[in-house]
Amino acid sequence: MMTSLFSIFDPSSSIFSFSLNWISTFLGMMFLPYLYWASPSRWVLGWSSLTKGLYNEFSVILGTRNLGLGLVFISLFTLIMFNNFLGLLPYVFTSSSHLVMTLSLAFPLWVSFMVFGWLNHTQHMFSHLVPQGTPSVLMPFMVLIETISNIIRPGTLAVRLAANMIAGHLLLSLLGNMGPALSFGVIWILISLQVLLLLLEAAVAVIQSYVFAILSSLYASEVN
Repeated sequence: MMTSLFSIFDPSSSIFSFSLNWISTFLGMMFLPYLYWASPSRWVLGWSSLTKGLYNEFSVILGTRNLGLGLVFISLFTLIMFNNFLGLLPYVFTSSSHLVMTLSLAFPLWVSFMVFGWLNHTQHMFSHLVPQGTPSVLMPFMVLIETISNIIRPGTLAVRLAANMIAGHLLLSLLGNMGPALSFGVIWILISLQVLLLLLEAAVAVIQSYVFAILSSLYASEVN
């Protein structure tokens, strides 16, 4: 019996107390061998053009000195997008809907940016705490507000991704549970709504991974 509506997102498959659900995080690695065929497929060509476009966009944000970071954010985008898409498949655990995973991605990135910025660009980091043109009376309040907004950045990144993935999957689950109680004529309307929601969730899977990677790159650009 389901004790909570959100219990459908709980890890439940295990062998010898080892959770098997988190193995779904690495299912995206199964797609990598397709990139090394002698004759690239259309999927590989499309993925290459997508990564090149992302790399150019990250290069504009990060500048010419930090092009190596663009590869890091492309890898981050790839990991999140594969996990979001795999969560749409039946009986596949959606690891990106859990704060354990999203925080483990956002928090180390934020800490590394802060440590690098405060050690190498201390004056630049201090200047970010007080926006240009702030009156002297408001400076202490602006420092407090900017400090709080900077501290909560990894939390907002993690919660944004997890909440968006949970919301769509929860709506799909609620509509799916209505199926047995509906008549044969109405169930076709429900199936149509499920298909439309599935397409919407596929778009959300790409958008949220893009938003996570872009915001992370913007935070990285502020420490230089």
